[in-house]
Amino acid sequence: MKQGHLTRREFLGWLAAGAVAGWGTGCASGPRGRRVAPSETVLHACVGAGGMGASDLASFAQHPFVRIVAIADVDLARAEAWREKFPGVRIYQDWRRLLEREKELDSLNVSTPDHMHAPIAMAAMQRGLHVYVQKPLTHDLYEARQLTRMARERGLVTQMGIQIHSLAEYRQAVQVLRRGLIGKVREVHLWSDKSWGDPEPLPARVDPVPEGFDWDGWLGVAEWRPFIGGGYYHPANWRRRLDFGTGTLGDMGCHIFDPVFLGLALTAPRTVRSEGPAPNAWNWATDGRVEYVFPGTAYTAGPEVRLTWYDGRQKPPRAVVALLEGDPLPAQGSICVGTEGVMLLPHIGWPRLYPRRRFEGVRLPEVEAGNHYTLFLEAVRGRGSTTAGFDYAGPLTETVLLGCVASRFPKTTLAWDSERLRFTNESEANRFVRRRYRRGWEVRGL
Repeated sequence: MKQGHLTRREFLGWLAAGAVAGWGTGCASGPRGRRVAPSETVLHACVGAGGMGASDLASFAQHPFVRIVAIADVDLARAEAWREKFPGVRIYQDWRRLLEREKELDSLNVSTPDHMHAPIAMAAMQRGLHVYVQKPLTHDLYEARQLTRMARERGLVTQMGIQIHSLAEYRQAVQVLRRGLIGKVREVHLWSDKSWGDPEPLPARVDPVPEGFDWDGWLGVAEWRPFIGGGYYHPANWRRRLDFGTGTLGDMGCHIFDPVFLGLALTAPRTVRSEGPAPNAWNWATDGRVEYVFPGTAYTAGPEVRLTWYDGRQKPPRAVVALLEGDPLPAQGSICVGTEGVMLLPHIGWPRLYPRRRFEGVRLPEVEAGNHYTLFLEAVRGRGSTTAGFDYAGPLTETVLLGCVASRFPKTTLAWDSERLRFTNESEANRFVRRRYRRGWEVRGL
């Protein structure tokens, strides 16, 4: 057996023994998070060491009061590559083994494919760890609601990895909306030219699992299937696959919705509708368009406000683009159409207001930038709080994921009951609110 890897038999025994506090009990029990004294060092572990995980790891390590004590990755070479950077760091191939052995941890970040965000984060929080989880917070709606609940009940420091949430550009956009510089917002258009979809069927082949790669651990809570190499799943194309990623909307929606969601103080949408196309049996579709209708707020015009998402080759209509007075449409971003003007927010860039003549000489709100990782670590040390904790990131993620569910039911307006966490007019859609975890990978509370 490779170091840091649990067999299925060991894992079931571990669960039975309650090795992770709270895993075998209800959500309300177990330890609460320890706040580290400002003079102490935060002992931090990373799950996921490549791709965005590598970026997160490097960013956490820059803080003067943090020590990276453990790293886990199913692709063992990715984790081993950090030994020289962090002498003495303990390497694991199985995140469950990490949680079992690392008794002194304060915090942990999850930077894995989407489908493993919730199980790892929940297990860590049940142990009383503060957690930082990459976007989208979860793969499914129920998971987002449960992580939000657990964080609240345990009093834990949490943060979702929407790093640009803390940038001055996005903070300024929020203030433009909150201060009514463009009046009350009538409609919003959001888009990304990325295309995390695939119209092709599943390849009819089985490839050997590379040495040092734990395919079973990579699948985790998802149903078992044979490995397909050539980058079909690992390391990046999992975003295209229904069981592992959340498509372009899940990948970029949490970023691009964020300043609008916060700036307009939006709550759960009333309805969501996809204009298609639908995903096939294995992969998310390309070129999507999804329309959300939200209850109006103090910052919107009328009792409802409509947000429309576009990805791939889909773009906002010409009449909306014309409001930019000839400026090119950025590859990704949002347009808020207000009663007194228009705000374009490129991803990532400063807000621009139109018509230009009306806003000549108008000074935009001054804001200070923050460091998303530092905010998390300082909150763990009892100094301040995070700005994208699960109390905010959970509802934001739910909103984005509603669009993912809607994409499975093109041309159907789905009515959403957020309090009951269910669709009221399409029972089939409720199958996608909560996924069934693979036997042996069940996590209490999920």
